[in-house]
Amino acid sequence: MNLFPLIIREVIRLNDKTAEYYRRRYPSGTRIQLDKDMDDPQPILAGTKGTIIDIDDMGQAVMKWDNGRSLSLIIEHDSFHVISQEENIDESEEAEMGISQL
Repeated sequence: MNLFPLIIREVIRLNDKTAEYYRRRYPSGTRIQLDKDMDDPQPILAGTKGTIIDIDDMGQAVMKWDNGRSLSLIIEHDSFHVISQEENIDESEEAEMGISQL
């Protein structure tokens, strides 16, 4: 008996559950900051901030990075934290006033 189709269906079901969990945990518009450089030949660097646009069917975060890049975030692999609303407000006010933290 060929179990391959059954295994594939189970993997797809688990991916769907994982993606749905991440969509609830990190809704569109969630702001994050990387804690470590991404593992990529042209990585997004630690400290870079961005906005989650969507979670794709593989459970990766489709991103809009503040530096203009769009490399997806692998939630289970990349090190990041969610930025609080207060941090976002403070940064917006600083940007509007033309000041930055030293």
